Amino acid sequence: MDGTIRSNIRIGALVDVVLKKDQPTGKLTRGHVKRILTNSPTHPRGIKVMLEEEDLVGRVRNILA
Repeated sequence: MDGTIRSNIRIGALVDVVLKKDQPTGKLTRGHVKRILTNSPTHPRGIKVMLEEEDLVGRVRNILA
């Protein structure tokens, strides 16, 4: 599913995100959504979320199951 649309993302969902430090390489980090940080309904680079795992913050690229 598309990670640029806020309504697609739910708390607890399994997602792949790109962390700020990994933006140049595009490396993905997998985790569960703890909080949705972007307020706008869409964002071209992906909705920013905080993951339950280590409170990491990144932009959603893929929404898994």
